[in-house]
Amino acid sequence: MPPELRAAIVQDAADGRVLMLGWMDAEAERLTRETGEAWFWSRSRGRLWKKGETSGHVLHVEGVHEDCDGDALLVRVRRSGPACHTGSVSCFAPELWRTVVERVKERPEGSYVASLADAGVERAAQKLGEEAVEAAIAASARDGRLVAEAADVLFHLYVLLAVAGVDVAEVEAELAARRTA
Repeated sequence: MPPELRAAIVQDAADGRVLMLGWMDAEAERLTRETGEAWFWSRSRGRLWKKGETSGHVLHVEGVHEDCDGDALLVRVRRSGPACHTGSVSCFAPELWRTVVERVKERPEGSYVASLADAGVERAAQKLGEEAVEAAIAASARDGRLVAEAADVLFHLYVLLAVAGVDVAEVEAELAARRTA
């Protein structure tokens, strides 16, 4: 019989970003509080696991807080790397971003993203530039292509960021800092 589990919402203590949702049984919670590193119950593996045991991306716990009725936990952490197994800072990053990061990391055969990653940062940057010019032309022409061309720009920006090793969360943080400045 599986243990009684509580949802554990993991939040970056530095910026408040929700990083992931895990599950904790009593032992995972005890280990988390005692060691200062996040432990969870893996429903797929049927066992305890420490976040970062294979990736090295440990979550250093600053606090564990129960919700008002005690059926969920908020775990505030300092991360030592991406929280998501895809390589994204957050498991709640945009789906397209997670897909691009995974394809840059895994390099599946026949993947357009993988081919750009294999060609390097310069080629990814060149493609972004080409797509940006096409979007500008479509906007000026008012020919109904702007949405499609803008989608190409965003896609290729994600590819460039992933190939360059920059997480989209860093761009979001920069934009947030500018909003408050």
